[in-house]
Amino acid sequence: MTKKKTKESKNQTKSTEVKDEALESQAEATSTEEINIEDAILNASKIDSSDDMQSQLEEAQKSAKDSHDKLLRAQAEMENMKRRNAIDLANAHKFALDNFAKALLEVKDSLTMGLKTAKEENATIDSILEGLKMTDKVFLSTLKKFDIEPIDPTGENFNPEFHEAVTMIPMPDKKSNSVLEVVQVGFTLNGRLMRPAMVVVAQ
Repeated sequence: MTKKKTKESKNQTKSTEVKDEALESQAEATSTEEINIEDAILNASKIDSSDDMQSQLEEAQKSAKDSHDKLLRAQAEMENMKRRNAIDLANAHKFALDNFAKALLEVKDSLTMGLKTAKEENATIDSILEGLKMTDKVFLSTLKKFDIEPIDPTGENFNPEFHEAVTMIPMPDKKSNSVLEVVQVGFTLNGRLMRPAMVVVAQ
């Protein structure tokens, strides 16, 4: 009986050891599976991260290329604009007096007509003077079109900004510092003095 119990005890011990080994094997397998899953997740994360970085890099490169292309187009447009402005400026300088020159042709025509009249056999001093007055009128009218105004200050007070005194004459019956005579008419362009009127002033 004692032998039988001992045998049963040994069998139970063996069974227990087998079970323990099985449990250990199962635990090791479970642990290995968990490690494999973690590795797979980590690897997948690395792959996703790598793909994401590659995608961002490609987008950044594309954005940089687009910006560079836009910069090149803007620079080309600026160069074209500079060239156009330079051409326009050159033409403006070249043809600035075009309208004024055309207007002066009317004065030239008037002078030519006056000279032709003066050469006629029946020409008189009066007709020649009339032609000269007409030419002068056309000339002043032409100047006025371009905002060139005459300065004729006869009888006005002397103004050093627009008048230049040729001489001063004592004139008791005239207001002191008044313009007695205009020797040469002055002119302004858009209100700015071109040349002063040369005048004789009462002292």
